[in-house]
Parts: sequence; structure tokens; C-alpha cells
Amino acid sequence: MKIPYYPGCTLNTVAKGFDTSARESAILLGFELKELNQWNCCGATFPLTPDNVMGLTAPTKVLSNARKEGDTVTTLCSVCYNVLKRTNKVIRDDKEKRAIVNGFIEEEYDGSLNVIHFLEVLRDRIGFDNVKSAVKRPLKGVKAGAYYGCMLLRPFEDMGIDNAEAPTIFEDLLKALGCEPVEFPNKIECCGAHLAMGNEDVVTKLSGNVLSSAKNKGAEIIVTSCPLCQYNLEKSQQRLAEGSGNTQMPILYFTQLLGLALGQDEGSLGLEKNLFDVRPLLNGRKI
Repeated sequence: MKIPYYPGCTLNTVAKGFDTSARESAILLGFELKELNQWNCCGATFPLTPDNVMGLTAPTKVLSNARKEGDTVTTLCSVCYNVLKRTNKVIRDDKEKRAIVNGFIEEEYDGSLNVIHFLEVLRDRIGFDNVKSAVKRPLKGVKAGAYYGCMLLRPFEDMGIDNAEAPTIFEDLLKALGCEPVEFPNKIECCGAHLAMGNEDVVTKLSGNVLSSAKNKGAEIIVTSCPLCQYNLEKSQQRLAEGSGNTQMPILYFTQLLGLALGQDEGSLGLEKNLFDVRPLLNGRKI
């Protein structure tokens, strides 16, 4: 089985470990993430004003190119997923905007593509029971906090990947890998997002709330599907821990943990790029 795959800009540059761990994990699970023949940046932000039609052109171009390769496209980055899925809905439901955008990109795209997240592929097409059966290195006893952030779930009426207030898709995957999922209050709260570019203090505060919320409930690691969340949590933890001597938690992409559990070659996981290495924790458990 081949599934058309949109990597996006960040996974093609600074988050290569997220990309390569997913591709290798897919192969181990019996399918292939087939990168789109042509793709461009999705814009990284869904237009926040109703009259910003130009902001829809870049993601619509991605969707149009993907539609030429099949009826479904998957992606890993929460932001890309959010932008593509919401744009797809606008193009499908709003004839006036669809006509304007198609005129700009010189395409005839109608919103008929099915945009799904890689987590949905694992849950709905592979099945978490099959993922569990493929695990070669069960991560028994590892207390993992699933951090959803904002973009994967909201707005719920547009995204629909899971229950917006009480999601479980991450936790169900963690259970399949042998982990002990840790419920913590801030798992769907904002990390500060793009404010990292101009207001580091706010990001440190918001990300710090997420980190302390997870730690207070016993989490040893945090997993996420958003490169920006991963960056904000890592950098904020580093700033908060300076001079404190506090233990620092590894912040992983969920595909890195998936790859570890499937017995993937660690060289393709990109763990060395993470600010806080999870391997000493896992090796100490003799997992």
C-alpha cells in the first residue's frame, strides 16, 4: 500500500528525524509513504481573516497536486495538517472562494481530496492492534505524556481527528508501543506557537506550564506531532532548567518512539538532533 505523503518544509529541513522515522516505520508496518512529486510550502498558517483568499492559494496548490496522485494525502506536521484540512474544507464548501483561488493557481481543484494525519493512518488503516503486534522492543514502564497542542485538534468542527476536549489517539498508540500513557491537564493547551519569534517570555511561561503539568503527573518523556511544539518545549525547558539542576525530560516526535518500539535502526531516528536524549533513559531500563 502506498499513501501519497506531504512532508512540508520543516520536515524537509530541521525536523528530518520526524520525517525519516515515519518513513522507516511505515515500511516496517507494511506500507509506503510516497512523497508527492510536486509540493510547496503550505503557508504554515491558515488565514485568520475571512477575506484573505490569497492565503489559501499555497495550500490549495498542494492539495491540487496531491489530488493528481490519488484521493488521499497524509502528513505528519500538526500545522501542515491543520492548514491543509481547513483549506480543503473551504475549497469544497465555498464556491466563490474556490473560483478565485483556482484562478490564481490556474487549476481546477474542487476539494475532493481526503486529508488525513499519519496518526489516523495508524489508527484507521493499519490498526493499533497490528502496530502492537509489530513491536519488537516494547517500551514497558516508560511513562509518556502525549502532548497534542492546538493545531491537531482545533477547530474541532474542521479537524475531527478525535474528541477535541478528551482525545485518546495518542494515548492509544502509546499503549500499543508498551508505554504507560500519563494523563496531564495541559496536554491540549498552547505552547506559545509562533510567539517564539517575538516574545520568548510568553512562550517560556506557556511551555513551562505544559512541562510542569506533565512532570507533576509523573511523565518521563513527552511526545508530540508538531515541530514548533517540540522546539518550544525543548528550548523552554532548557531556559527554565539553567542553574536549577532539575531533571530534564526528552521531547520526542511520536514517530521516533514508534521507530524505537519497532526495532528501527536508531541512525534513521534523528535522536541525536533532540536537545535531550531519550536513549540513556531507555537503556537504563534495559528495554
